[in-house]
Amino acid sequence: MKILLYDNSGHPFQVQLSRALAMRGYQVLHIYSAAFQTPKGKLVKTNEDPKTFFIKGLKLSSPFKKYSFLKRWIQENQFGKLVVNEIKNYNPDVLIASNVPLDTLKHVQSYCAKNRIRLVFWVQDFYGIAIKNILKKKLSVLGSLIGNYYIRLEANLLNKSDFIVLITHHFIDVLKQMSVKNKKFTVIPNWAPLDELSVVNKKNDWSISNNLEDKFCFMYTGTLGLKHRPELLLNLAVQFQNYPDVIVVVISEGLGADWLSKKKEEYSLKNLLIMNFQPYELLSSIMGSADVLISILEKDA
Repeated sequence: MKILLYDNSGHPFQVQLSRALAMRGYQVLHIYSAAFQTPKGKLVKTNEDPKTFFIKGLKLSSPFKKYSFLKRWIQENQFGKLVVNEIKNYNPDVLIASNVPLDTLKHVQSYCAKNRIRLVFWVQDFYGIAIKNILKKKLSVLGSLIGNYYIRLEANLLNKSDFIVLITHHFIDVLKQMSVKNKKFTVIPNWAPLDELSVVNKKNDWSISNNLEDKFCFMYTGTLGLKHRPELLLNLAVQFQNYPDVIVVVISEGLGADWLSKKKEEYSLKNLLIMNFQPYELLSSIMGSADVLISILEKDA
């Protein structure tokens, strides 16, 4: 059996699943968006990987415009056609879709339906609801109308899927609210690829190279949009700015990190270190360098 797992984000545990399926004898192609700005997993084939495992990053010729609604809509439709070309070339029996924008997924679903490729919709979030919540704040009635369109599109894609994987039982109620009739679903919570991580000392090559080995380190690493309230990290740095042995480390990219960089200059915060996403193979050393790991939990994030 040939399986194509398309995780647009390129996150760690999805590619771990692809590797596990390949180790069980399936031929697996794992594809992802190389241009999407988010933490990535182990997306390079190694000598230890089975011969039936393949991986490929896709990107458009122009940079991805995440924060421009019109340009993003155009690019996500273009990317859908790019993914369909990969599906045509690989010709899988089953396609698993995770973290895929709806305008991209509609092209994927249409091709799979026409060519008898089984589609598994692995639901990490409900994009239609998120789009409506964002756009109605910016565009009022028009934003709500656009959001309702995407909710209907997502419900249609869910109904046409051959199987649905939800990450929490709470999503079952959302399916009902969206009037999704498809009953072919199961719940599998997300997991962390713990076998790819190890416990390391705070004093390691990464912490030494960044002068963190002797600091008390608060650390946030991951996606950081404005909706994640980066001002919380700013406030933390401000509170400890007169403590020379305390530092706040933020590893991220995009609007939230850019906003923090400007505020760092504005407040002259020497104890706020902002870094780009780091290579996945350094994750154990990065987490080992932290004294406190920060998670920001917001209802809309």
